[in-house]
Amino acid sequence: MNRDELLALPVSVDVPTAGKAFGISKLTAYRLAQTGDFPVPVIRVGRKLVVSQASLLAVLGIDSAQKGDTAAA
Repeated sequence: MNRDELLALPVSVDVPTAGKAFGISKLTAYRLAQTGDFPVPVIRVGRKLVVSQASLLAVLGIDSAQKGDTAAA
């Protein structure tokens, strides 16, 4: 997933999508979420497991205030 794709994510995403941002498989993402070892906090909403976009961006070091390409001037 590139920076623009991450910035375009909704406020919360499912565990497989969050895993994709870290380059891990769906199965591994669910295993890490179940053991509490996922790189960011996982929130249970009913039967679904979700991750906030903000926590993904923070851990990946992406500033959500900057949109589009950032070129040095």
